[in-house]
Amino acid sequence: MSDNRRKFLKTLSIGAASALATPTQIWAQAAIPLRSALTNLKTNATSEAYWETVQSQFRFAEGLTYFNNGSLGACPKPIREATLNFRDTLDDFPSRYMWGGWKDEIEAVRQKTAKLFSVSEEEIALIHNTTEGMNLIASSMNLQAGDEVISADHEHTSALNPWKYWQESKGVTIVTPTLPLLPKSVDEIVAVYRKAITSKTKVISICHLVNTNGMILPIKEVTEMAHEKGILVAVDGAQATGMFTIDLRDMGCDFYTVSAHKWLFSPKGVGVFYARQESQHHLQPLVVARGYEDTSIRRLENYNTRNLPEVLGFGAALDYRNAIGGQKIHDRTYELKHYFRSKIEDNEKLVLKTPELDSLSAGIQVVEVLGTDVKEVKNRLFDEYGIDCRPMSKFGLNAVRLSFAIFITKKQVDTLVSALATIAG
Repeated sequence: MSDNRRKFLKTLSIGAASALATPTQIWAQAAIPLRSALTNLKTNATSEAYWETVQSQFRFAEGLTYFNNGSLGACPKPIREATLNFRDTLDDFPSRYMWGGWKDEIEAVRQKTAKLFSVSEEEIALIHNTTEGMNLIASSMNLQAGDEVISADHEHTSALNPWKYWQESKGVTIVTPTLPLLPKSVDEIVAVYRKAITSKTKVISICHLVNTNGMILPIKEVTEMAHEKGILVAVDGAQATGMFTIDLRDMGCDFYTVSAHKWLFSPKGVGVFYARQESQHHLQPLVVARGYEDTSIRRLENYNTRNLPEVLGFGAALDYRNAIGGQKIHDRTYELKHYFRSKIEDNEKLVLKTPELDSLSAGIQVVEVLGTDVKEVKNRLFDEYGIDCRPMSKFGLNAVRLSFAIFITKKQVDTLVSALATIAG
């Protein structure tokens, strides 16, 4: 063997040894930018300067002010970098990391997720999004002709349509009660569901925070009422999770499903599915692959191949959130809500169409500019001020939906309020 060939093989063996670093070592390397960012966040400070530091860790297109987190959230820069590192690691040694090499790391993500909701990791499946979760529930229910599912008029189409697709053809009836647009109390909403329940009701499918006008629905109170009658409760938590603190054990619902790409600032394509231990026997996987005999909740996420770097990126996003602190994020959400509402309350041309009570709304607020079509308001906000938001026309809202995420500062709220006042004239 020539010296050149020996040198080449020696170089190749060194490279192979390097590629065979343990998953723990790979995680540590990928998390370097994350650890640096977390150092700046782990403080008790709650000043506006602190939140400006948080804002600096998000990157948006030049000139864009993003009040549209309710449609799709952004990843902080360190989470982007960590996720890219995970993708590179997978592509460097695909078969190792796709099938088993990251098993412990994935379980760590499950444990972090369970802690977020104050439940057991044996009640958490890591899926793709809320839509998948709602399909999983609707397709699993062994309902009969004449049975009823309650799904109120403010439900998202991706929460309603699975029930229509999987159950209506069997003769199951979807009951659609009308919710008040601006309820004054929790009891007012509970009364709507109480009136809709009959002896045929088997499931209440309910949104935790509606995407239309930001109204929070009282999951705990509805669940307690439903369970007294043996009714299951399935919750679309896409808009709520990450915005404020959530204790699913206390809420008591049977199922809760989430898209992590909104208020948890995760890479896109990762979701969470919660199923109470006592209710898991109702569920059947949407996808069946090797290992389908698994009786744990992991059977619901058995895709064989999937976007594991994004799942690990979601774990990094949870680390990011934990560094700030869930309670601090909760408090900031309501601080921004109150700040915004106080700034426009004296302008008669700006009409809030989101309930006022903190028990009934949080980080999504919807406001109408009287006398102006919402599409014009949305377009002017973007074209003249670089502000992105969501126009809402349904239910006669004619209002822009504004999302107050942790990267929003009070200076940006001031700019928004000034822009709205100018458009209002």
